Amino acid sequence: MDKAAISELQDFYFGHRRLPSYKELASLYGYKSKSSAYNLAEKLESAGYIQKDVAGKLVPTEKLTDIKVLGDVTAGFPSPAEEELVDTMSLDEFLVGNREATFILKVDGDSMVDAGIQDGDLILVERSDTANVGQIIIAEVDNEFTMKYFRKKSGKYYLEAANKDYDDIYPEGELKISGVVKGVVRKYD
Repeated sequence: MDKAAISELQDFYFGHRRLPSYKELASLYGYKSKSSAYNLAEKLESAGYIQKDVAGKLVPTEKLTDIKVLGDVTAGFPSPAEEELVDTMSLDEFLVGNREATFILKVDGDSMVDAGIQDGDLILVERSDTANVGQIIIAEVDNEFTMKYFRKKSGKYYLEAANKDYDDIYPEGELKISGVVKGVVRKYD
């Protein structure tokens, strides 16, 4: 497959968060007929860039959404850098361990800022009804949902914010774990 053609498809996918319809595919590549778009889709599918879901809709494969890993960068003092293709990776592969149990929530509030989680961030949560002490969890406590550290003191479980302006939460009734936070996504404009 032509790299420029793949690049156009990736640009569309990352810009729209979906693959184009057959009509949009024809328009994107300057085809006059949908049958040409169907033929292109078959070529992209055989090359491993896309596939069809059970409804026949075009969906990307990891080959299309992989991002190049070029190496390391020093976060301390500057050092000479060379660009070298080390590998490629899919952000899904990196961030999501159990796709079926993972969901995304948008953060509202500043109770976890000292853990590096800010208002407006997206968090990846793996659905679970258990957690290890010290993990950041999504919990229902006294009929309200919150995200906090899962803690235990004197045999009692409680929730702790990562912001000194918030008090610890000791449940008056039930503390129910809904999931464990597995990752944070923040976009810089």
